[in-house]
Amino acid sequence: MKHKIQVIIALVLLLTFMVTGCAVENPVVEEPVAVQEDGVNDFPREVTDGLGNKVVIEKQPEKIISAVPSHTEILFALGLEDKIIGVSEFCDYPIEALEKEEIGGYKTLNIEKIIELSPDIILVYGNGDEEAIAQIKASGITIARYEPESIEDILEAILSIGEITGMEMEAKAIVNELTERRDEVLAKVKTVDTVKVFYEIWHEPLMAAGPGSFMDELILLAGGENIAGDAEGAYPIFSIEALVERNPEVYLMPADHVVDFYNMTEEEKLEKINQVTIRPGYTEISAVKNNRIELLEPNIVSRPGVRIIEALESVARAIHPELF
Repeated sequence: MKHKIQVIIALVLLLTFMVTGCAVENPVVEEPVAVQEDGVNDFPREVTDGLGNKVVIEKQPEKIISAVPSHTEILFALGLEDKIIGVSEFCDYPIEALEKEEIGGYKTLNIEKIIELSPDIILVYGNGDEEAIAQIKASGITIARYEPESIEDILEAILSIGEITGMEMEAKAIVNELTERRDEVLAKVKTVDTVKVFYEIWHEPLMAAGPGSFMDELILLAGGENIAGDAEGAYPIFSIEALVERNPEVYLMPADHVVDFYNMTEEEKLEKINQVTIRPGYTEISAVKNNRIELLEPNIVSRPGVRIIEALESVARAIHPELF
């Protein structure tokens, strides 16, 4: 009805102009203001990537390739799944990532495939495959690099990737949520005593999560004391003698990379734990004596992406189960 009334009024005005002989010279027609998605009108733009490089983004990317799982998870979290045209062979989360075209791995990028896909931008991890990246860049494809080494670095990477893709509001919302969840964990463990913790990266030889590693930060934030926190390097070889001497109260380790953690049976988990308890010298460790060997989902605790706070929560739950 309203539309009909507007049409009638318009006809009346038109007839009035015709009858009286009035003419409107050079009428000004106001164009309707289109509602644009976040960031669409702000291109080209210059964004600083995770390694401090200035990256010029000519237009909002419509075709994106991710060469590392953590970046892929960020892109999906930003709602860009329809714009992802290629991922690394290790990208398996979310499940929809498995449907994307594979472009190789961290050090084995398929240059021909990437150039053939002609992405607007490719996200790589750190320096990656320098020779391949140089060839890709020479073909005119824009490259952004990220190598976050802490939770703060991850949050900054999410914001930066959001800026690159024109999804700033979504990126800020994700960062705000992750920050709140992190702070909730910190508040819970604030008043409890720290617990001595060891995280096993590998067992032959025994390799620990040392200072500067993601797990070192997660242990500290979760109310633990990393007994390898003073070792040399982020992933040092750790002697059995030092392990027994420092006597961790909780022993953390990744579950099987081959078997889906969430589909592991209790028998499979128990078998994995028993393989640790029968190692020479391990019977002297408090974590073994008190049945405090805890398995963690390997991808969550090793990928510097949007699930990093989920990793923190799982570590905190393993160290202080009474709080979670």
